[in-house]
Amino acid sequence: MNAKEYLSQAMWLDKSINNKLEQMERLKAIAEKVTVDFTQEKVSGGKATTSPMEDATVKLIDLSYEINDDIDRLIDLKREILDVISQVEDVSYQLLLEMRYINNKGWDDVARCMGYDKRWIMRLHGRALKEIDEILKEATKSH
Repeated sequence: MNAKEYLSQAMWLDKSINNKLEQMERLKAIAEKVTVDFTQEKVSGGKATTSPMEDATVKLIDLSYEINDDIDRLIDLKREILDVISQVEDVSYQLLLEMRYINNKGWDDVARCMGYDKRWIMRLHGRALKEIDEILKEATKSH
């Protein structure tokens, strides 16, 4: 895994969480539209059936657990990535990497915050990635 792939893991997980949150909102909207059927009777010894409301609620609960697990993983992953970024000697590289990969800022925002031209930010980014690659190589050698 190269530096960019390593650093991008948190961004992709964050996007996945946001996608699941949107999915959850759609499920909530569906659950609110579902009506309860009071005419169904459970026959003794027959197969128990679940209502559409119950199905939607169970799916919502499962999805919320999944989202919480993903958030826990994201926090741990960001902490790990920050540890790697902190090993970069150049503070401007650290700042650039944190803004991009931890705070999910776009290139224009990074350039504006750092007071540089976007093309210069891209050059700095390339240099910062080379340093991260070296740090990752050293880490794999020691393990």
